[in-house]
Amino acid sequence: MSSIVLGVSGGVAAYKAAFVLRAFTEAGHHVRVVPTRGALHFVGAATFEALSGNPVTTDVWSDVPEVAHVRIGQHADLVVVAPATADLLARAAMGRADDLLTATLLTASCPVVFVPAMHTEMWLHPATQENVATLRRRGAVVLPPAVGRLTGPDSGPGRLPEPADIAALAMVVLEHGADALAPDLGGRRVVISAGGTREPLDPVRYLGNRSSGKQGWALARVAAARGADVVLVAANVEAPAPFGVRVVPVATADELRTAMLAEVPGADVVVMSAAVADFRPASVAADKLKKDSAAEPDSVPLVRNPDVLAELVGERSPGQLVVGFAAETGDADADVLTHARAKLARKGCDLLVVNDVSAGQVFGRADNTVVVLAADGSATEVPRGSKDAVAAGIWATIAPRLPD
Repeated sequence: MSSIVLGVSGGVAAYKAAFVLRAFTEAGHHVRVVPTRGALHFVGAATFEALSGNPVTTDVWSDVPEVAHVRIGQHADLVVVAPATADLLARAAMGRADDLLTATLLTASCPVVFVPAMHTEMWLHPATQENVATLRRRGAVVLPPAVGRLTGPDSGPGRLPEPADIAALAMVVLEHGADALAPDLGGRRVVISAGGTREPLDPVRYLGNRSSGKQGWALARVAAARGADVVLVAANVEAPAPFGVRVVPVATADELRTAMLAEVPGADVVVMSAAVADFRPASVAADKLKKDSAAEPDSVPLVRNPDVLAELVGERSPGQLVVGFAAETGDADADVLTHARAKLARKGCDLLVVNDVSAGQVFGRADNTVVVLAADGSATEVPRGSKDAVAAGIWATIAPRLPD
């Protein structure tokens, strides 16, 4: 069990902090909530105390014998400030210690994650951007805000990411440190495919696969957290879009091919994590195929779907990295990595992320482990962890290969 400090500053998005708190406690962590006085105008101390099981105070004069303004930060394994308003970011960058939260930030030697939320004009103001740069230079993680509805009729960058995204990314930092969300993809455009295609047989049935899209979702979420402009071509995935990510929904292999070819021009990185069906029915029945009817087929002829990854490799622009995925099992002829190396050579992509899917140990699960093979012959093992942690490991392998 880790000790997490959840800082909450005074913005209307403070209500989402209660859901972040619940995610941390349900994962088994000890959480101490440290709000600002402004935060308690939006969410009462009783809510945070009930959900965390710990006392809540805003000033350094409460619980003096504990020396809380020093001890809370010293004993933390992770500090997350969500929401982090423009005022909080400014005070943190200046090294102020005028309340319990800023004092805690000054005494914390653990990783610190700021999750900004404010109006667009405040986020884009040069003062705020300089404060963000200062905090990042000191080693803090400052996530980019989501884009969407703000208070009143306003909309734009400055929205707090959804609690599930905040919690998932915070856990990556807790497990692997601040470098796991290094802002090394700033200014980069990334196109990712995720999920599994479905090839219709009739209006009811289809040929499909077991891909959940969770690893592709994690790749998109972590890439956005590391500063990339992300497009996610999603095949039959019902999950909410990760923050800061534009989603293009598709269903079939042909639709995925069309969407990818439309989105990849100008991309720095193309990641084909979707499970694209190799075959589709040669014909699609207009009506449901019924048993014991004249339309009942004796067999279902199949035709090949286009090889989307090979096509993307063939049409990539100079400097563009193409990353493929391989869900492999070993057999009597060769082991998983031998099959994967052959696929890497056949496809011609720059990197191939290899999943060993023997005995159903990847599809739909919360954790994963992969090996990233490179065209230069190197292999990088990403150890087992949450799919967001694995995504961070994959991006840590990709980022150094991007041209300056």
